[in-house]
Amino acid sequence: MSAESDVNTFIDTTIKGHDIVLFMKGTPDQPRCGFSSLVVQVLDHLGAQYIGVDVLQDNDLREGIKVYSDWPTIPQLYIKGEFIGGADIVREMFQSGELKTALAGQGLIEA
Repeated sequence: MSAESDVNTFIDTTIKGHDIVLFMKGTPDQPRCGFSSLVVQVLDHLGAQYIGVDVLQDNDLREGIKVYSDWPTIPQLYIKGEFIGGADIVREMFQSGELKTALAGQGLIEA
């Protein structure tokens, strides 16, 4: 089994095993880039329960998530298995109220 398939299995299992997953640089407690920090602040503000996966711990993971999602940047947010986007998209969805509505509609935060 190749490292690539191991990474894909880890990503797939993580996304399917949790309602909200944030692939990020650093951890929710200690984000290591401004874009990751922004998404953490949005999710924390909304009261969402999520897991953060630090892509800086493993280069195969950092590159693998970009291939998995076909998205070139990190952070990457997944909700109920669906790729939502990166920091800019999350910020726009938060500002428009769309993110809160989507999370509340799926029972992931209080409306």
